[in-house]
Amino acid sequence: MCYQDHVLCPIRKLFKVFNEIYPVWTYSYLVLLFPVFLATDYLRYKPVVLLQGLSLIVTWFMLLYAQGLLAIQFLEFFYGIATATEIAYYSYIYSVVDLGMYQKVTSYCRSATLVGFTVGSVLGQILVSVAGWSLFSLNVISLTCVSVAFAVAWFLPMPQKSLFFHHIPSTCQRVNGIKVQNGGIVTDTPASNHLPGWEDIESKIPLNMEEPPLEEPEPKPDRLLVLKVLWNDFLMCYSSRPLLCWSVWWALSTCGYFQVVNYTQGLWEKVMPSRYAAIYNGGVEAVSTLLGAVAVFAVGYIKISWSTWGEMTLSLFSLLIAAAVYIMDTVGNIWVCYASYVVFRIIYMLLITIATFQIAANLSMERYALVFGVNTFIALALQTLLTLIVVDASGLGLEITTQFLIYAGYFALIAVVFLASGAVSIMKKCRKLEDPESSSQVTTS
Repeated sequence: MCYQDHVLCPIRKLFKVFNEIYPVWTYSYLVLLFPVFLATDYLRYKPVVLLQGLSLIVTWFMLLYAQGLLAIQFLEFFYGIATATEIAYYSYIYSVVDLGMYQKVTSYCRSATLVGFTVGSVLGQILVSVAGWSLFSLNVISLTCVSVAFAVAWFLPMPQKSLFFHHIPSTCQRVNGIKVQNGGIVTDTPASNHLPGWEDIESKIPLNMEEPPLEEPEPKPDRLLVLKVLWNDFLMCYSSRPLLCWSVWWALSTCGYFQVVNYTQGLWEKVMPSRYAAIYNGGVEAVSTLLGAVAVFAVGYIKISWSTWGEMTLSLFSLLIAAAVYIMDTVGNIWVCYASYVVFRIIYMLLITIATFQIAANLSMERYALVFGVNTFIALALQTLLTLIVVDASGLGLEITTQFLIYAGYFALIAVVFLASGAVSIMKKCRKLEDPESSSQVTTS
């Protein structure tokens, strides 16, 4: 084999991975997300949790034994099913605990995810760098883990209710409320009316339900009413400017985050080919996760008027993200790439946590699930468009370094948009403060 073939063959393989294989995951995720969102609630979570486990098993089995471009593209499709059904896991947790436990179980789930990701990254790095294990062996471990998780999921209890299609109030504790600023709950009174239309369903349920007949059939969900309620809630939620602002940033930044995370190891491979030197990708993922977790923990101690300075903060940190991606793309040193990636993930995890809190602060659980689903869908739609134009071989099919230059510009554009929006918002608030003062002076004179 000549020198040119020795150099160009790996590049051609990377081109196929980036431009013909990875995009399948993005397209699959987008197409499946909305149907899975509805099916998850209609089937009451557990069947979709099992589907996720089965999809992961198929994904890792194919990762071990699949050969050829078409087979690997099918692998990406099954991974798209697994990621689209991830919402079922979190929804299941919320369906089997009381409302007062939501914050605690959320922290448990996030902690478990971060710990699992960190342990997996560190263990993989040690087994490859120190013990000399092959990547095939690591994938066998991953296949074993997801198989055990799939087996455990069969023993989960089947929920009796869900957020939308099986929304039946509890006989012991009827709490269908909207969160308020002090963390309390507005109970199910006509003033709260947090989910217009549900009163029509609940009016069909007898008031005296202390000793219901054993063979009383479960009320069937009105599918058209559920969809109507979802649409009304969608319009009501996104009519709020603060929620719209944070949701726009969430969707835009998550799109860019997915692109960078999905393709960053390809960039690292180009900067420092793994066949020529030892790589520490797993260690970098572990460090970025741990430091991101510390940043997320510190969010609780940040005291700032987000209603005033939120958009300017998003603009500043989006600019820092753009700088980190640009440096990672242009410097050409693997350690600088690693450091820039750590900074990138820390900032994103910090901001997405703030955005999550700001969105969820004044929403009921039903509306939060809806907003989360819509934001994720928009992010995936944008990512699909970006992938189709920039990455896919049927589009421009750009080289990896050019792609990251575009991603840096993408985050810079987000920074400019929120800088302009934040400046306008602050100017309006200053004028509102000045108007009462001027009017009071006129009244005094």
